[in-house]
Amino acid sequence: MQTEILAVLCGQVRPFRGDDEPSAIGKLPVVHAVAVGPLGLAGDEQADRTVHGGIDKAVHHYPADHYDWWRGLLGNPPLLDNPGAFGENISTIGLDETNVCLGDRFRLGSALVEVSQARQPCWKLDHHFGTKGVMAQVVQTRRTGWYYRVLEPGQVRAHDLLELVERPYPDWSLASLFGLLVGGEAKDRPADLRALRDVPVLAETWKIRRAKLVEQYGAD
Repeated sequence: MQTEILAVLCGQVRPFRGDDEPSAIGKLPVVHAVAVGPLGLAGDEQADRTVHGGIDKAVHHYPADHYDWWRGLLGNPPLLDNPGAFGENISTIGLDETNVCLGDRFRLGSALVEVSQARQPCWKLDHHFGTKGVMAQVVQTRRTGWYYRVLEPGQVRAHDLLELVERPYPDWSLASLFGLLVGGEAKDRPADLRALRDVPVLAETWKIRRAKLVEQYGAD
């Protein structure tokens, strides 16, 4: 499985839609090669490092495949004219939450990255689009995007290849994982909650989330 990278995007922290709240959700395409390190792309920033960025959220990938659906829902807002509307660092066509799995390892340009979790949306998506319901629709439809941790540093630029090199957990599609841990399916999937305990590549914050759901529903 491989696909061409449509855009590599970075953003800097700035006031958010005219408010004092800082954010770096506004990402812009970068035409030159960008260094990929343990904390993400060189030149990319995060305003609140307690919930964004870090080892398990070094690089954010959002499928361009979803943009047409969002245009139909939101009435073709200008944000969707170009990649970056969801704060993504990587934009592609052909990969989505149904065919990408937790733990998938990809060659991203010359870097090696590993899928660590689906993206859990926050209120800033609604604010970014200037309308309510975007965050809720991300949760409901599983159009989440996902995060990579960086296993081997390298460089990436637009039109490089993103190539799958290893899939150790083929049963854990990101849509299924998100449904279990965020989408309200945990109560009906106790066996999956137990099985996820044995998947060490899950992001640390989601391991904590799994443990809380186990305690809540007595799954272990």
